[in-house]
This record gives sequence, C-alpha cells and structure tokens, in this order.
Amino acid sequence: MQTKMKLALLASLVASAWLPVQAAPASEASLQAPPEIVGPLEAQARANWREDIARIATPSEGCFQATYPSVIWHPVTCHEVVPRVHPVPRWSLLGASETAGNGNDYTLQTSTLITQTVGTFPSVTGVTSETGKGVAAYGGGGILGPNEYSLQINSSFSATTSACAGHSGCTVWQQFVYAPDYEVSGQAAVFMQYWLIGYGGRRCPSGWGSDGAGDCYKNSAAATAPDVPATQLANVKLTGSVTAGGNDTVVFTNGTQAYSSSGKDSVLYLAQVWKESEFNVVGNAGGSEAVFNSGSSITVKVAVTDGSTATPSCVANSGTTGESNNLNLGSCTASGGSSPSIQFTESN
Repeated sequence: MQTKMKLALLASLVASAWLPVQAAPASEASLQAPPEIVGPLEAQARANWREDIARIATPSEGCFQATYPSVIWHPVTCHEVVPRVHPVPRWSLLGASETAGNGNDYTLQTSTLITQTVGTFPSVTGVTSETGKGVAAYGGGGILGPNEYSLQINSSFSATTSACAGHSGCTVWQQFVYAPDYEVSGQAAVFMQYWLIGYGGRRCPSGWGSDGAGDCYKNSAAATAPDVPATQLANVKLTGSVTAGGNDTVVFTNGTQAYSSSGKDSVLYLAQVWKESEFNVVGNAGGSEAVFNSGSSITVKVAVTDGSTATPSCVANSGTTGESNNLNLGSCTASGGSSPSIQFTESN
C-alpha cells in the first residue's frame, strides 16, 4: 500500500485567456439522448473505431477531435484549466470503509514499461443515479451534485525521473482525466494532471503550483467534451498513452465521438517509468465521493500495452487517487495476451 496519498483531480478556475460562453443548466445539459440503437455489425465497427482512434497519435501537442468513421484527428481550441489545491492528510489509514478509491483500489502492475492504458466498463447494471458528495476528511471539497464524477487513469508515484531535478525523495505522478463540469456547467474537460510528489521546499519549478506540503502540480491544456450522465458509463472509454521523446495523450471516447489532449512527455518523463495503472469512476475533484444508487454494479477493466503478453499483477490497496466512490470492491482477475488486463466488479 502506498504510504502517502494526495488529492487526485482538483477543482479548477478558468484561465483569464478563455472567455466562457453561456451554458445550459447542469440538469438540462446532462440529459443526453440515449445511445443510438444499431445492428451488431455496425456496433462492432464503431467499437473497432473507438479502439483504433485511441491508438492513432495526434499530429502534434494540443487538443483534437475525431468523428466516426474518420480516423483523422482535427485540431480544436484548447482551454487552460488551473487547479485549486486543498492538501490534506490521508484518512484511509484511520479505518477506511471497503468502498473503492482513496487508496482502496486495484491497480494493474507489470514488469515492463506501459505505453498505453485503456479503461472501460464492460458491464454497468442497476445504475439509475449518481451524486458527487463532499468528504469531511477532505474539507467537503470537490465539484458536487448530480452526475458529478470523474474518470481517472493514474500512474503510481513510486518512481523518480529527471523532472525531479535531483530533489531527494521526489517522485512523479501523472493522471489522465475526464471530468464533467470542470470548467463551466454543462461542459466536461479532458486533460492530464502532473505532480512532482515530495519536491520539497516552497519553490516549485516555473509554471507549477505548490500544495504547501512539498508537492508541485500543474494541468495540461484541456479539450472540451460533452457531459455524459453516469447512467451511460458503459458507452465511454478513457485512454492514456505515453511516448518517450514525444507526446503523452489522453483520449475520451463516447459513441461516435473522440476528444483528446496531448502534451510533451518531458513534463514528467512518465514513459521512462510507467509500470502501474489505476482506473475507476470516482468523485469529481477535492477528495469527493461518487455516490451511486443502491443496487448499482459496475465492472471495471484496465488493459495495457506493455510490449509483453505476460499476465500482469492485480494489486489491492494500491490506488493513488484521493477521490472515491461508494461501491464495494469484489475480487480481481488478471489476463495475459495481446492486451494484458485486470478486471473487477464493484457494487452496493
């Protein structure tokens, strides 16, 4: 189990360079039409497209969008999102419940370097509502209310790179995030969040913020995507990719649309050390909790590309995000092959 826990996704302020537009109220914006019903051949074609587009590198650093059946990324305007930090001590050591998140989560661990992680929900049953709620131990922070959750792919913070600039005890931590209402009501953000854990001192590198506890953080630019209700989690996919000497990319796909944000791997050099991945649906910033209705059951799958066909390890109590949900973890199974993976169910 990790010995230190920090908040994962952080509520943001919009940079002054971006002028927000009038958005529909959250209750209206979240009322998307149900997924289109198509035949099995078309459904498979769309599933193949979602897998393919996530593997196709964006042409440069920045934000992009693609629409089925095209596999060409088209540039779109990026938005700068600035995290607002509320550092708090880890509370799971004080007797956490069995619900997922805040360290109590499964992670996929390999012995070879990961270049891509894909997070999906192969089965979602009984979910009729979800509400983001504040957690007292984290000061009740976060983006709260109906359909407030985040999807996160998280690395571990157990390795160091040259991004730490030789600071003793410093490790790197990177998150690939989809977050509804992160900038303005009715719009979701797709971005990466970077951390230098244990950087030490009061001065962080230029362009980084400090949490006041020796850690430094910043966000990548964010692509704007639609808010997707939690009842439609089975239709979405989150992918995080890294390229040594190139760009890291987060891709969110929903139905026939894909949204991505890319930034230089040299921010943290994650491609040099990435051997562990966490994926789940949890609260939306500030250590908050995603509370699902009673009777909910969600199957979580974490698949990687790591240059190997070996079966990875499924390690309990090794998550790194401070956010959580109210679902109890079941057992975890691991599989090898062309896409090594772990899979587990969480339910209430």
